[in-house]
Amino acid sequence: MLARLASKRLLEIRQVFRQPSQAFRSFSTALNYHIDSPDNNPDLPWEFNEANKQKVKEIISHYPSNYKQSAVIPLLDLAQQQHGGWLPVSAMNAVAKVIEVAPIRVYEVATFYSMFNRTKVGKYHLLVCGTTPCMIRGSREIEDSLLKHLGVKRNEVTKDGLFSVGEMECMGCCVNAPMITVADYSNGSEGYTYNYYEDVTPERVVEIVEILKRGEKLPPGTQNPKRIMGGPEGGNTTLLSEPKPPPCRDLDAC
Repeated sequence: MLARLASKRLLEIRQVFRQPSQAFRSFSTALNYHIDSPDNNPDLPWEFNEANKQKVKEIISHYPSNYKQSAVIPLLDLAQQQHGGWLPVSAMNAVAKVIEVAPIRVYEVATFYSMFNRTKVGKYHLLVCGTTPCMIRGSREIEDSLLKHLGVKRNEVTKDGLFSVGEMECMGCCVNAPMITVADYSNGSEGYTYNYYEDVTPERVVEIVEILKRGEKLPPGTQNPKRIMGGPEGGNTTLLSEPKPPPCRDLDAC
């Protein structure tokens, strides 16, 4: 009886995996897969443009000739910048050809790192830090403010193609939590920027969106006018003078 039930359940699971349907998509949010579409399939031609071909040569020159595959991450990053912020499978295949590895070796990297986008994103891809310090400081409210203002869900692109909102784990600037990152793909790889905006509020992130929409640039870093970089509000209260030098530079003689 148990064997029959187990066999039936296994058959149901196999049927789910055989069907590239919405049911398959929802089977596991952690499942990495690719389904061919008109704008993302291996038959579409893709290659680095002339300017980036020179960058490819420069990147590969940093590695021994027998370790070209070590350049996979910077080359994928360059391809993503050129392609407007996401990586179609044909771009991954082009990178595999450059570093002379099987395409699956590139797919493994592109599906592992969350900073590689395998679906379309906006020209301004906004990433909200969701790790504990930022969450305690209100990152969920910041994401809700962005999604409501833009009229999209997480990982959707606005109708004008300008914005998308995603979530990223620890951006490494917890002292200035909460924060967002703006990946700017509006000018291709030549004008690509990836900037942190820290100490943000639900109101401030809306202002940032409107500034970007107007094509204006704003200084990255803390958005709290009372802070300088990671310093406390109002300025330092300790370490106000130059530190004293060590009594002796010759440590063996000290």
